Amino acid sequence: MSIIRLALPNRGRGGSGLALAMPAVLLLLAFFVIPVAMLLLRSITEPEPGLQNYAALVGSPTYAKVFLNTFFVAGIVTLITVLIAFPVAWALTIMPRPWAAVIFAIIILSMWTNLLARTYAWMVLLQQTGLINRILISIGIIDQPLQLTNNLIGVTIGMVYIMLPFMILPLLGVIRKIDPSILQAAALCGATRWQALTRVLLPLATPGIASGGLMVFVMSLGYFVTPSLLGGTANMMLAELIAQQVQSLVNWGMGGAAAFILLVVTLGLYAVQLRFFEAREGTR
Repeated sequence: MSIIRLALPNRGRGGSGLALAMPAVLLLLAFFVIPVAMLLLRSITEPEPGLQNYAALVGSPTYAKVFLNTFFVAGIVTLITVLIAFPVAWALTIMPRPWAAVIFAIIILSMWTNLLARTYAWMVLLQQTGLINRILISIGIIDQPLQLTNNLIGVTIGMVYIMLPFMILPLLGVIRKIDPSILQAAALCGATRWQALTRVLLPLATPGIASGGLMVFVMSLGYFVTPSLLGGTANMMLAELIAQQVQSLVNWGMGGAAAFILLVVTLGLYAVQLRFFEAREGTR
């Protein structure tokens, strides 16, 4: 009897825990599982049942170019963002707190600014009569205006600017947790600044680089506004292809297939990162 009495409260707690989790479960079902299932269903049933939409996406050189361009742009944006965000996060860590607070507020404020407004601002800055070209001409670096919009350069600049805070924040959180005495110990052991950076600081900051890099890469894969405004038809990305198929061609099957492939790739990247961190934790 005593065993039964001890077990009954546990069942009650388990039931109450399940009841508390039900709103979140229903929310996920309503806004994620069911829409994704409907998307998959439409991708294999429209315009007729079968896998012809996936076969067209994989076999067509035009669609293959869109996929390659999407991953190429996302990779370039992620790499440049890491190269810029790492020194910024390190500077925010070592500079005086008042200055760091001001710069951090500017970074956060850029995230709160409307995405469309920021993209249009870059369109004004990067056009042939824009401020950047005029400055370069006035200081004698170039003689003719550069073509900085409707190409890969404009897309990269705009997306790096937008993605930069999403890389700085996780890096800043990781770097601030690193004990400064570790770097001092490396210097006392004869390590140069480059050796302290590559052999001490970078390995310790790897979790922040990995989490921020994955976030930026995944978000870049599905970006629509910035590539469509700053890029051209030759640099179409997957999100633009999906919008074209659904809005212009009313081809929900092809658009759903492209969106489902993008979702599978995103989940695969997330699974790889989880395995990486599990293996890394297992070696410690």
